[in-house]
Amino acid sequence: MAKGVTLRDVALLAGVSSRTVSNVVNGYAPVSEATRARVQQAVDELGYRPNVLARNLAAGRSGQIAVVVPYLDTPYFAELLQGIIRAARVQGYNVLIDQTDGDAEHEKMFLSRGSQQLLFDGVIFSPLGLAQSDLAARDPALPLVVLGERVSDGSFDHIGIDDVTASREATEHLLGLGRRRVAAIGDQPYRTGEAAQLRTRGFRLAHERAGIPVREELIISTPRFNRSDGATAMAHLLDLEEPPDAVFCYSDLVALGAMHTLAARGLRVPEDVAIVGYDDIEDGRYSNPSVTTVSPDKRMIAETAVERLLKRIGSPAPVPGREIRAPHQLITRASTIGQERQPDREHQNVHHG
Repeated sequence: MAKGVTLRDVALLAGVSSRTVSNVVNGYAPVSEATRARVQQAVDELGYRPNVLARNLAAGRSGQIAVVVPYLDTPYFAELLQGIIRAARVQGYNVLIDQTDGDAEHEKMFLSRGSQQLLFDGVIFSPLGLAQSDLAARDPALPLVVLGERVSDGSFDHIGIDDVTASREATEHLLGLGRRRVAAIGDQPYRTGEAAQLRTRGFRLAHERAGIPVREELIISTPRFNRSDGATAMAHLLDLEEPPDAVFCYSDLVALGAMHTLAARGLRVPEDVAIVGYDDIEDGRYSNPSVTTVSPDKRMIAETAVERLLKRIGSPAPVPGREIRAPHQLITRASTIGQERQPDREHQNVHHG
């Protein structure tokens, strides 16, 4: 910012009131596009930047938001957090990060009436240990955006991809390659396993559409979506009388673990067993073979989560909750189509939710 440039300087250059400049800069009230463009031109010309700290103090805010996730050692959350931090920084907000390990009591702490004593203005929350009823019982005054597979009760925003459709597309890809003994690794048939259950639903739906029976013994549950669970589950599948010729893994980490076991048993991917993962983490792009995967638009999820949370924080009146579907893509790589058959462009089957 040019030293000493004030909001009044911007107002004089743009030929509007200081209040109008404030409304444009902070998004407090609607203004015409012509006025907004004139103010923005003056802001850019003078190099004006609002004093975010002063603004937050005047509004009784901390200027910090909390992002609460189950695990920090999961690449999906690490990549998502990077996007959230960048988007929040642009808006002058700092990010506090907490790992819950899926502990329900720890997660409830962030939704309680005393949560804002922890010095944050709102929460972007990816719960693991809580059920839908726990979210409904939260402090209604807390600005909240929920990620993952929870449905909004109308008082918070929920952002996620269509897990059923994405999983159906992943399974249809394997069936379309002529594989007929398709396994699934990652089902979680318990109260808080909604995301896994939706992926299992998509897996079943693909078989139903293709007229191919699901082999129940090929659906394997795991406590987490990590490498060791994938490796253990794959070993179990290979010990069956009729092992699978393809596997839909509910995360890329599960896929990497499964591929480790296949290599140890002397089996080839994809010639003997084709593999599809989920999340499109960096590790999967550089593994050998690279992993075909469901790729959520993590950048859109991060930026939209920050945008919606700050809208809630800055609004004097309650903001209606929204269900927001982020786009996803099925990216085909060597783990299903082999090295020689890879297309020039990886991104296929874009689904915008």
